[in-house]
Amino acid sequence: MLNQTSVTEFLLLGVTDIQVLQPVLFVVFLAIYIVIVAGNAVILMVVISDPRLHSPMYFFLGNLSCLDICFSTVTFPKMLENFLSTYKAISFLGCISQLHFFHFLGSTEAMLLAVMAFDRFVAICKPLRYTLIMNHQVCTQMAVTIWITGFFHALLHSVMTSRLNFCGSNHIHHFFCDVKPLLELACGNIELNEWLLSTITGTIAVSPFFLTLLSYFYIIIYLFFKTHSCSTLRKALSTCASHFMVVILFYVPVVFIYIRPASGSSVDQERIIAIMYSVVTPMLNPLIYTLRNKEVKGALRRVISRSQ
Repeated sequence: MLNQTSVTEFLLLGVTDIQVLQPVLFVVFLAIYIVIVAGNAVILMVVISDPRLHSPMYFFLGNLSCLDICFSTVTFPKMLENFLSTYKAISFLGCISQLHFFHFLGSTEAMLLAVMAFDRFVAICKPLRYTLIMNHQVCTQMAVTIWITGFFHALLHSVMTSRLNFCGSNHIHHFFCDVKPLLELACGNIELNEWLLSTITGTIAVSPFFLTLLSYFYIIIYLFFKTHSCSTLRKALSTCASHFMVVILFYVPVVFIYIRPASGSSVDQERIIAIMYSVVTPMLNPLIYTLRNKEVKGALRRVISRSQ
């Protein structure tokens, strides 16, 4: 149950305070949002419609595209509305809901990237057992598990944040509702909330990243010591390169926001970094996978040829 508070709504101060830039930013971010939704929707459609892509690697890629569409939709519509509005309000319930879905989808994506790295590890290092280990049932169970885990991780933050008392300013120095900006506005003791953010969210962020790096470490060791063919080595590294680029784009900003001490960051820095992982990364993901993946490009060409 939501705590009694004198604040019934919050004001999102947005990306910038410069009013003359608001219409320009609206056009820019609207174009980015269209690219994100269209690009990821195309990948999702291709993965579902092409039987040649019905493999664990592309099953998880489809999950990633779905996540990116939902993840950007959590923040973009309200941000676009505020670019054209003088009253940038969001209700208390709307703010907590946005916070919940942002952490739900963000933490799910972090875990999904680790699962995708594990899939590449099994495919390269244990090719003869790949279909046995990464069968359809196992892949489905892994996907369901990370989605459920992400949901309950976010629920923990949304419930604990909603129980705080907000008795002062309702101005959020951000373009969406997140835990850290809301904790700065809360009255009373927020030590438990800060502990949850640093420990639970930190674990959700760092553990998949560590597992991803561990998977790639074993892949590199295996390729250099077990593979004697340069073409095989090049092909294996190429299949991993797209995923590794996505991992770096996603994790570096997240580590800066949620792992770095609050005293070492400024409002402007946090907004810029948040744009990186909530705007830039979902936009680049479909480009990275289509430009570097021959099978996806081939499937896309087949879809286009069938539609003509």
